[in-house]
Amino acid sequence: MYLYDLAGKRFLITSGPTRCYIDAVRFISNKSTGNLGAIVATEALKRGASITFIYGVGSTIPDVTLLDKVDMRRINLIEIETIDDLLTTIQIKLRERLFDVIIHAMAVVDYSPEVYIDGKIASDKEKLQVAFSRTPKVIKLIRNQWTNAFLAGFKLEVNLTKDELIERAHISMLECGSDIIVANNINEILEEKHKAYIINLHKEIESVCETKQEVSKNLIDIISKRLEHTKK
Repeated sequence: MYLYDLAGKRFLITSGPTRCYIDAVRFISNKSTGNLGAIVATEALKRGASITFIYGVGSTIPDVTLLDKVDMRRINLIEIETIDDLLTTIQIKLRERLFDVIIHAMAVVDYSPEVYIDGKIASDKEKLQVAFSRTPKVIKLIRNQWTNAFLAGFKLEVNLTKDELIERAHISMLECGSDIIVANNINEILEEKHKAYIINLHKEIESVCETKQEVSKNLIDIISKRLEHTKK
């Protein structure tokens, strides 16, 4: 049975993939399913938090069957598709909202086509060259907008050693202003298996996780303790 240690706390959680369109029928995206973000949100809901959950098209959403009709008021689901949708939601629709905790688990596409073709590119070309440019670093925008919120980020890499992964994750924390980060290699993620390290600003490993359930529980435990500590 859960104590409602997060009762009254307001969470913003982003989760799942984003898309960038090349033409009217083609887009680039990523492999994110949103499973982990949904499990993290479900854990926070169980413990009494109010959740604003921004999720990409087709991704998993929190298990709202855990909630009764009264508790359903504690979750606000917002579906987005593109990075522009995400930016509009964060910078305009939610601008005046206050959050105690923000967990940015969404897989934001790092590059988008420089030119969008309003129509369909002909399919008879032997080669198609598309120029891409960097997209905004959303977690930095989040930090600048909600300076007082506790911010958790995620760092996904491929085939790095433990030390390399922790080093890159820590650099990312410093660049983006997050308070904690979940570091993982994509090759160590398979269905429920999910090897991850939760790292603090001192580059200390606060938790080693082996499954998505462990990541969600341990992350929310750490956040709950930090929030309790700040009250003292």
